[in-house]
Amino acid sequence: MELSGKVALVTGASRGIGYGVAEALIARGDRVCITGRNEDALKEAVERLGADRVIGVAGKAHDEAHQAVAVERTMEAFGRVDFLVNNAGTNPVFGPMAELDLNVARKVFETNVVSALGFAQQTWKAWQGENGGAIVNIASVAGVSASPFIGAYGMSKAAMINLTLQLAHEFAPRVRVNAIAPAVVKTKFAQALYEGREAEAAAAYPLGRLGVPSDIGGAAAFLTSDQSDWVTGQTLVVDGGIFLNAGVA
Repeated sequence: MELSGKVALVTGASRGIGYGVAEALIARGDRVCITGRNEDALKEAVERLGADRVIGVAGKAHDEAHQAVAVERTMEAFGRVDFLVNNAGTNPVFGPMAELDLNVARKVFETNVVSALGFAQQTWKAWQGENGGAIVNIASVAGVSASPFIGAYGMSKAAMINLTLQLAHEFAPRVRVNAIAPAVVKTKFAQALYEGREAEAAAAYPLGRLGVPSDIGGAAAFLTSDQSDWVTGQTLVVDGGIFLNAGVA
């Protein structure tokens, strides 16, 4: 396949949505650095995606040293980093907000929001500030509506959407910054939301199914392409039409 000449860094991409994004970018000819916590899983993902086009850097997304190393390794391997896709995230708690452990809430924000800012700062300094590019933040429909029992996650994704606005304003005109807000996508991360009841969960969606990682990969490919060259500061909701059911019956 002919190379595009572009390079992307995708966080949290050893599986799930991040892996789907990496697949989509590789399919159009980009070279990609993927990150993840588990080194073995990351190595397997690199092999599946193609070790001639992909590198992996293991580490925790909220670790500033890891952020710096990931960007440095990308620059060393490929000489540039045009696109950043902030996908790494966590949701370690399920329950009402009244009982939310505040230390858990801090962990969620550190991983889901602060790490995205850290990676954006690193790619800006290393390449994008001088050469331009695009950033895509993977948010969630939980960030634009009430989401019972995953409130900490929803708060963090709302913050991610606002981070998108702030960066889009400050990084313009060199770097476009947008977000994607998926509904339920069939990944291990979201398994608790549909496991054992997938048909029932899918029935609530006008398009008749839950999302799959390639749905988000396609959206990320669009937002990092020339076709979206006049789009910044936006949140693209990719939800199978679920919000259409939010009106008054």
